[in-house]
Amino acid sequence: MALNNLKPACGSTHKTKRVGRGAGSGYGKTSTRGQKGQKSRTGYSQKRGFEGGQQPLQRRLPKVGFKSRMVKPQAINVDKFPAIAELEEITMETLGNIVKIKAKKVKLIGIKAKELKDKIKDANITTSGK
Repeated sequence: MALNNLKPACGSTHKTKRVGRGAGSGYGKTSTRGQKGQKSRTGYSQKRGFEGGQQPLQRRLPKVGFKSRMVKPQAINVDKFPAIAELEEITMETLGNIVKIKAKKVKLIGIKAKELKDKIKDANITTSGK
């Protein structure tokens, strides 16, 4: 046994199909494309979702759904929770002790909310008005 006489195992390799090389080859004339039609033409490539001229499924179904990635703040009315106005510093931790919230952002609303602007020490808490 030598490198110059190595051969693949019997039956492990196949001849490649040579299409369009005359009638005697068995793959001549229509060259395995069948008779006529869109798929038999040169340059044919089917678009994604194409269903033979029928309206594709993604166009038949209605458009549904949209979920905004913007985090909406939880509104807390300061007039309903007078304990918030009495706090020295307003942070997410101190608000969580008074009001049961699991929000990422909080907006303080109400008539007294503007007065609390100086007490806020957390970037995730805002007040209504200017």
